[in-house]
Amino acid sequence: MTQDSSATASTRGMAGYSFNWVGKLGLAVILFWAVVAIFGSRIAPYPVGEIVDTDYFSPMSHQFWMGSDYLGRDMLSRVLVGARYTVGISLAAVTLACLSGIVLGMVAAVSGAIFDLALSRFLDALNGIPSLLFGLVVVSAVGSSIPVLILTLAVIYMPGAYRFSRSLAVNVNTMDFVTAARVRGETVGYLIFQEILPNILGPVLADLGLRFVYIVLVLSGLSFLGLGVQPPDADWGGLVRENMAGLILGAPAVVFPSIAIASLTISMNMLIDNLPKKIRDRGN
Repeated sequence: MTQDSSATASTRGMAGYSFNWVGKLGLAVILFWAVVAIFGSRIAPYPVGEIVDTDYFSPMSHQFWMGSDYLGRDMLSRVLVGARYTVGISLAAVTLACLSGIVLGMVAAVSGAIFDLALSRFLDALNGIPSLLFGLVVVSAVGSSIPVLILTLAVIYMPGAYRFSRSLAVNVNTMDFVTAARVRGETVGYLIFQEILPNILGPVLADLGLRFVYIVLVLSGLSFLGLGVQPPDADWGGLVRENMAGLILGAPAVVFPSIAIASLTISMNMLIDNLPKKIRDRGN
């Protein structure tokens, strides 16, 4: 193979892992909110709970870029710090849900029929409960706190992650290379993490992104109903709720947290829908 043909093959290989412009835009917005979630409290122009305006629901101005809220607090600071709760809680919940669901799904695929059937029927029953209703019941009964929110959201979306990963793992488990590994006497752990997981990783990552979007929306819904992050802290859904009374007087206090939620969820969908072909098709 000549040098030119090698370079062409290398370029084609890298192209399979490159994002198109829509995917890059979605990734850029997600990275932006990730940075804001980490450094939001440091870059906020005002202390998040401090009343800095003599009026309430002030319009957008050079001093208050997003106006002020119902108490006269700076909305830009509230949105920046609120990203820590919306992004942080959602990321923790989706990580816990998907890790547990994926591992259980692969274990069920390689285990005996009795364990697979029992676990699948239990999680199917749990998955049949409407997500927002389940969250409302649990948080109302136990009380709202960040650990409770993370665990509740993880339990809501773990059965779906289990079913998705199990369906993929069952197909991979019947392939010849897995059968050969089993004949060699490899352990269950080896089969799961060395043979099955690498071959379902692409679809699993896409599913993780979708569940992140669902969790952001459910968390925002719980906060809008007053059962999410509790005052004086607030995530984006809580910011919408606490300023709804001033929608006519101070629309920016409601519009900007809503835009933040929409930009994060839409950008994640843009990223997932435009994953590079080699990542998207891995495991098919």
